[in-house]
Amino acid sequence: MKTPNRLGDIEITDPQAMRALAHPVRLAILDQLGRHGPATATQLAPDVGATPSVTSWHLRHLAGFGLVRDSEPGPDRRQRRWEAAARGFRFEAPLDPADEEGQAAARVLSQQMFRRYADLPSRWADEVGPGLDPTWLRPAGLANTRVVVSADELAAIEDGIERVLAPYVTRDPAERPADGRGVLLLRYVLPEGSGEAEGPGESGETEGPERSEPSGRSGGSGRAGGSGGSGRAGQPQETRETP
Repeated sequence: MKTPNRLGDIEITDPQAMRALAHPVRLAILDQLGRHGPATATQLAPDVGATPSVTSWHLRHLAGFGLVRDSEPGPDRRQRRWEAAARGFRFEAPLDPADEEGQAAARVLSQQMFRRYADLPSRWADEVGPGLDPTWLRPAGLANTRVVVSADELAAIEDGIERVLAPYVTRDPAERPADGRGVLLLRYVLPEGSGEAEGPGESGETEGPERSEPSGRSGGSGRAGGSGGSGRAGQPQETRETP
């Protein structure tokens, strides 16, 4: 079962494009453009960890694969402004095991995305969570749920989650609530290795890690995309952000 693209993502199928994106600076560029809107290489440089000239080179490389494009000129028409070509991106490892190039490219991009967001939850818990008022802190946190499902059932779960998210991700900025704020939704989907399915009598769900904040539930946090966008990292990981 293939999950529909409900969030307006670019679907990446070209292994060369996956490898082109599997670079920390390029992922950071897409994140910044999606979160803050059009920018020049000079404006992006401090936030992506590269000089303006190197950032410009990465932007042109991304443009070659249709991931970024020219934006409307700013006040200084001498500087080229860029924008993300879509709200986010998604990719999947090919089903054909003989497609070694596609399998390897998807694996490299997935690994790079895992590295990029690996410490985000702990940084949130240390730097952001303690400063939130209870209204926002209550639904925040993390969840750890284990289920035993088929591949089609897992795809149906993902589709259901996207169906809930889509109206919030794709709505016009003018329709956002006046008291709205950015919320990072980081979701890891981690199928276990063969032989790890539950035995008889197991509950099918594990209790999540102990919360480090006084929250009413364990929820989620994180992202790979832009403002109101999404960033599906193929089979193993999915990240979402709604502003």
